[in-house]
This record gives sequence, C-alpha cells and structure tokens, in this order.
Amino acid sequence: MFFTPKEIKKEVPNKSLIYAPKRVLVSKEFTFDAAHHLFQYEGKCKFLHGHTYRLQIAVSGMLDERGMVYDFGDLKSIYKEHLEPQLDHRYLNESLPYMNTTAENMVYWIYKTVEAHLPDQHDLRMEYVRLYETPSSYAEFRRGWDLT
Repeated sequence: MFFTPKEIKKEVPNKSLIYAPKRVLVSKEFTFDAAHHLFQYEGKCKFLHGHTYRLQIAVSGMLDERGMVYDFGDLKSIYKEHLEPQLDHRYLNESLPYMNTTAENMVYWIYKTVEAHLPDQHDLRMEYVRLYETPSSYAEFRRGWDLT
C-alpha cells in the first residue's frame, strides 16, 4: 500500500519512513578552479598551471527517522566551510598544508578534512573522495585504505 505525504502524516503517524534498513551511500559533487605547480617532477606540470577540478565526496550510514543517511545540504556545508576557502580560486601550494599538491596528496587531505567534520550519528562514515584533475584523470582515497 502506498500513501501520499498527507496520508502518511494523517493516517499512519507511527509508521516508519525507513524503507532501506541497510547502510546506504550518498555522494555530492563539487567543482573548483585552482592553480599549482609540482615539485620534483620533470614535465610541464612543474610550472605554474591551473585546473578546473571536480570533487566527489561519498559518505555512508544507516537511515535516520526520515529515511535519510545525511542531508546533501550538510555535505555542501562542510565543503563550503572547510574546503572551498582553501581550494577555490587559490594557489594550492600556498593555501594547503605543506605537501606536493598532487591529486594523490590532495585527495587524502580532503578525505581527512571531511571526516573530521562529520557528526557522530547514524553510524555515519567516510567512504571515498575522488578528485578529478582533468575530465579523464582522477585520484581517489577510500575508507578501507585508511590504516591509521
């Protein structure tokens, strides 16, 4: 039996809104523009250059009483407050912690930054971060690889 939102509120107020009693992954994608150069690299990327990066952040958890893992808007808030100020329209060699600003290093820093700002609820956990440096080239860090 299916109910409209009004019927659920009126006729089945104690019925659970959870249909998937399993862990579910949610992901949000962002883009930002930034410049950098690479150290100890003999190629054109050793010189100052820029990219339009594409970033995917994925978390998983158990559904809350609304049937949601984590609000997409809350993922966006983490990005806006803790990542965007250091990434978007920035010179990454100066705005990020000391590192060679490879996609591989950056994806781990992004993963740890988001993880540090996730709330402790609904068994919420980081799953992966994928950072595209070009439309066909990306680096990724996954939860199972974090052995610290």
